[in-house]
Amino acid sequence: MHPAPSVIIFTTFSGLGFGLMFWLGLGFPTVTGWSAFAFFAIAYTMAVGGLIASTFHLGHPERALKAFTQWRSSWLSREAWCAVFALVLMGLYGAGLVFLDARWGLLGLLGALFSMATVFTTSMIYTQLKTIPRWNMPLTPANFLSLSLAGGALLAGQIGTAVILLLAAGVIQFFTWKIGDQRLEQSGTDLASATQLGDIGTVRAFEPPHTGTNYLLREFVHVVGRKHADKLRMIALGLMTALPVILLVLPFNHWIAGIAVIAHIAGVICTRWLFFAQAEHVVGLYYGKR
Repeated sequence: MHPAPSVIIFTTFSGLGFGLMFWLGLGFPTVTGWSAFAFFAIAYTMAVGGLIASTFHLGHPERALKAFTQWRSSWLSREAWCAVFALVLMGLYGAGLVFLDARWGLLGLLGALFSMATVFTTSMIYTQLKTIPRWNMPLTPANFLSLSLAGGALLAGQIGTAVILLLAAGVIQFFTWKIGDQRLEQSGTDLASATQLGDIGTVRAFEPPHTGTNYLLREFVHVVGRKHADKLRMIALGLMTALPVILLVLPFNHWIAGIAVIAHIAGVICTRWLFFAQAEHVVGLYYGKR
């Protein structure tokens, strides 16, 4: 699929923001006053900024509020509701820490749970799509959740936990790519199955459906060279996992911690670009792109 900047920003920074909220809701780090304000400001900037960015990929952003009406059947609607609950609960919890020096544990716990629920519902928007076999597997939500938890722990300054979660996220990412590469072939989807003409002979396209480009080609067909993708994967894992882990095991220094955060974010952006760019939508079969 076309890796639009808006959805890359959304999936990267909302995951990090809600990941940080998760740890703050559990009381990590233990902060109050202006220190708490700084952590919550970072979390809200990332989470809300990511959510706002997602609306720029909508054909009619002004209709975004209608997403709240379909919660019974739509993962997008469930994501919207979970995000609202998470932001409200964490806002109240944060207000207690910042202004009253009070820690309302139940609010924090509920806010943390809704923060992870938001990340999960986001991942399910993509996981449910059978037309993109690479996404349609349990590793997709595992990938989103692991990156959110790892990035949140890193932003929260939970060094030991962050090292473990970063390594786990790297392993999950590796297998997400490894298994995802085989999903389209394993799905059995091809031009014959799509047209239901396979029982009468070999099916092939006589000529392209269009002589020029169109919406489907722009949005759902994006081909990445194998060698190019492999290089990007190595860079992504190096920045997202390897470099931050190496830096975190060194004696603690705020500059080193800052570089680790920047490297991790850059790596996640790279993985998110690949997440969309390598998503083989089955519509590409009709155009000879798969």
